[in-house]
Amino acid sequence: MFSPDAPRTTVLSVTPSETVEGSSVTLTCSSDANPAAKYDIYRVNEGQHGQLLRTEIQSVFSSIQVSDTGRYYCTAGNDLGSQTSPSIDINVKLNVYLLFLSDAPKVPSVSISPSGDIMEGNSVTLTCSSDANPAANYTWYRGKDKKPMKSNKNLIFNSINSNDSGQYYCTATNTKGQNNSRVNVDVKYAPRSPSVSLSPSGDIMKGSSVTLTCSSDANPAANYSWYKEGEKAPKASEKSFTITNIQNEHNGNYYCKVQNKIGWHNATVTVNVVAGKLSLMYILIGTIPSILLIMIFLLVLISR
Repeated sequence: MFSPDAPRTTVLSVTPSETVEGSSVTLTCSSDANPAAKYDIYRVNEGQHGQLLRTEIQSVFSSIQVSDTGRYYCTAGNDLGSQTSPSIDINVKLNVYLLFLSDAPKVPSVSISPSGDIMEGNSVTLTCSSDANPAANYTWYRGKDKKPMKSNKNLIFNSINSNDSGQYYCTATNTKGQNNSRVNVDVKYAPRSPSVSLSPSGDIMKGSSVTLTCSSDANPAANYSWYKEGEKAPKASEKSFTITNIQNEHNGNYYCKVQNKIGWHNATVTVNVVAGKLSLMYILIGTIPSILLIMIFLLVLISR
C-alpha cells in the first residue's frame, strides 16, 4: 500500500512531438500522487497569467492552428498539495499544401475580453489573431479614417469610457500579404447628470401651461420619471411633463429621475406660480372703486 503523498514529478507532454497545422494534437498531464491528482492545463498568454484550457488530464486540439503556437503548462493537485509542471513550447508549422493555396495571412479573428457587456471603467482587451507563416504583424486602427493606434495583437483599455465606443479594425500583415477584420465596441454607462428646463421659463402665470423637460446621456437608453417633492407617486414617466391650467397648488420643486440597468441620477427644477393678467385686472377693478369712495368721504369731511 502506498502512503499518501502530494503530487510529484508533474510533467506536461505533447503527442505527436511535431505539430503541423490541421493535425490532431494531444497535451497530457501526468504526476505521481496518492490520492490521485486533479489536473488543469494552461496556456501562457502574452503579458498575462496562464489561460485555463482544460480541467482534465488531457487537452485535445482536433485541428491545431498556427495561432495555437505558444507555451503551455499544467498543474496537479490533491488534498495534500499541488505542483506545477515545467512549461513546454508548441510551434505549429504551416501546412505546406495550404501554403500553396494562399500565402497571405488568413482573415483575422477578433475577440473582446472579458466577453459580454462592456462597462465603463473596466479594463478591456481586444485581441487579433491570424494564421500566417511567417508570423503576421498586427496593427490596430479606429474609425473610417483608420488612424493607426497600436502595432500589437492586443489593444488594451485600462479604464474604458464612452468616448472609446466605435468601430476598430485589425490588420494582419506579413511578407506575403495582408488581411483585416473589424469589431464594434459599445461601452455601457449609467445616466449622466440630467439637465432640466421649464418652457416657458421663469415665473408661470396662473391658468397657463408649463412643460418640464429632462434630458440625459446614457447607454443603454434611460427611463425617465417626474416627481413632485414630498409626493411618492410619479407625475409622469416620460422625458417631458406638462401641467395645464396651472394653479397655486402646483407651486414647488419637481425632480426628474433618470435610470437604466447600470445606475441613476436626478435633478430638480422649481415651479413658481404667479397671478395672471386677468387676476390683476380683477384686483384693480375691485380696488379702484373703494379708493374713490374713500376720497369722496374725505372731501365731504373737509368741506364741512
